[in-house]
Amino acid sequence: MAEKLNNYENTNRLFDKAADVIELDADIRKILKTPFREVKVELPVRMDDGHIEVFLGYRVQHNGARGPMKGGLRFHPEVDFDEVRSLASLMTWKTALVNVPFGGAKGGITCDPWQMSQRELEVLTRRFTSRMGLAWGLHRDIPAPDVNTNAQVMAWIMDQYSQRYGYTPGIVTGKPLGLGGSPGREAATGKGVSIATREAARDFDIDLKGARVAIQGFGNVGSYTGKFLHEMGAQIVAVSDASGGLFAGDGLPVTELFDHTYEHRTIEGFGQGEALSNEELITLDCDILIPAALGGVITQENANDVRAKMVVEAANSPITTIGDAILNDRGVIVVPDIFANAGGVTVSYFEWVQNIQAMTWEEDDVNQQLERIMVKAYRDVTDVMKQQSVPMRTAAFTIAIQRVADTEKMRGGF
Repeated sequence: MAEKLNNYENTNRLFDKAADVIELDADIRKILKTPFREVKVELPVRMDDGHIEVFLGYRVQHNGARGPMKGGLRFHPEVDFDEVRSLASLMTWKTALVNVPFGGAKGGITCDPWQMSQRELEVLTRRFTSRMGLAWGLHRDIPAPDVNTNAQVMAWIMDQYSQRYGYTPGIVTGKPLGLGGSPGREAATGKGVSIATREAARDFDIDLKGARVAIQGFGNVGSYTGKFLHEMGAQIVAVSDASGGLFAGDGLPVTELFDHTYEHRTIEGFGQGEALSNEELITLDCDILIPAALGGVITQENANDVRAKMVVEAANSPITTIGDAILNDRGVIVVPDIFANAGGVTVSYFEWVQNIQAMTWEEDDVNQQLERIMVKAYRDVTDVMKQQSVPMRTAAFTIAIQRVADTEKMRGGF
């Protein structure tokens, strides 16, 4: 069976599988699968060499039944409506699963930020904010960092939005601390992935101390995940990014590699470890595989070659639906993205709350609350796994879908 589904169709197939388990009625299915609003904007930017380049920006607001819509903003050449629709839908289920009062949204700009200057990126970000601002709001839709965006990009968004609507730090999360960001937010997604990995490893009899871990994608999420798992005693035997990969059978020097990556934004030039490709990393002999880059890296073509006992989805949709079915049939444990990488949106919620209250929490308080929420969500998921005899992904989706469906019914209006 060939895989011909686009990103959004993949996500909806996962939705339908879980909706069947809870026997969700057809009318509510239509409501929950249909995005609330989709916006596409033209973004002309005068480049440094003087010519005008026109970029396209997208924002999909999937569902706001449980609260303001929330989701990241990515800068990447492959951004399109299908990808953003899929990611917005996943955000709806992610926020519902960890039970924070948000809905789901996602946005992006089709561009290659690695080929753009800092000035060009700032102009592009501010233009996007100006043209998208009417659809955003403190209680409507709140962007955050995602692939190739960071605290600086969020600072530009906050400043541009505030120039028109008044000082509004809560319009974005993932900001610098000096502009209302939350302690612990930069590391939050990686910390959440490490908590998810720890909990699942214990339940599925993988001793995390000495466990061989491979991380595909050593950006913000992957690097912090590696750092925290290393502190828990795991051996990080391989990492990769767009420049290639590194392998060391007895474990890479994670602290030094983290510092190198933080400074240079790439593992390239680190000078230790054997070279390997991203494709080789996916099929490496290891205990735990963590895809932490882009979607669709484990597919029908390579799922049978995955040798890890457990795959933890730090990225969004790194496994296609057929790839997922193959892993399940082979008995590979898959910790799904809507749980595993929910630490980012959880601490984004904390940041939003702090901004509304005009106060700042201590980082220890942030981390304690993140731990509590992630562990509670994991226990909810594993309880449903046992009750329904379904994979972890289906269990996670059933919990999230039921919560959003119940809220839609309570609100009515249809």
